[in-house]
Amino acid sequence: METLKHIDQSFLLFLNSFHNDFWDKAVTIFTSIEIWIPFYLLIIYFIIKTYKNNSVYILILIGLSIAVSDQFSGLIKETVQRFRPTQDPVLGSLVHNVFNRGGAYGFFSAHAANTFTLAIITAKLFKNQIYTVLIFTWAILVSYTRIYIGLHYPGDILTGWIWGLLAGWGFYKLMVIVQKRYFNANFPDISKASITTEGSMYLFLFLIIYVTTILITIDRLTKYQFFNS
Repeated sequence: METLKHIDQSFLLFLNSFHNDFWDKAVTIFTSIEIWIPFYLLIIYFIIKTYKNNSVYILILIGLSIAVSDQFSGLIKETVQRFRPTQDPVLGSLVHNVFNRGGAYGFFSAHAANTFTLAIITAKLFKNQIYTVLIFTWAILVSYTRIYIGLHYPGDILTGWIWGLLAGWGFYKLMVIVQKRYFNANFPDISKASITTEGSMYLFLFLIIYVTTILITIDRLTKYQFFNS
């Protein structure tokens, strides 16, 4: 265990060492939940468009899956009580922290768990390769922001991913069971329906344009010293 802990700490310090002023500002924005609300709303739109009447209980179960994933992470944090890197008495001074110090404990990452829960459920619902690559790339990058700002070890992130995949897969299977048992006459079938390639491209283009716009805005504001005013 001590060897694994040492590897985790060393890997954190390595990944956390790559930073500059521009990315400090960008990652501080991208690590927040609120910045992704437009993306979430677009996903909800395509769920409703694809699944119509079924979308009501699908969205309820997605919300419940993320709540379970998030709360379980909090429970494990309080049970294991492993200090966040920023809160560690020894490591804290070595970590690059640009956001906040977070709560006392960090094992495991709710951000990583929640994003992977959403990723696996929607990937199974949409059944489109473009979307699957998009959503998991997004989930990985959002998870990485937690390492960049020094709030989580790589092990916290990896454990969050594993739990998120398990929770998301379980709730997807629950959706299939709920439809077969109570809504079998309603179509399309959750286990067979998929988003169109055109729909997945809309999501892809939106995310690229959205992120690029934010990065350009940060660059312009930095150039005109808005952040220093």
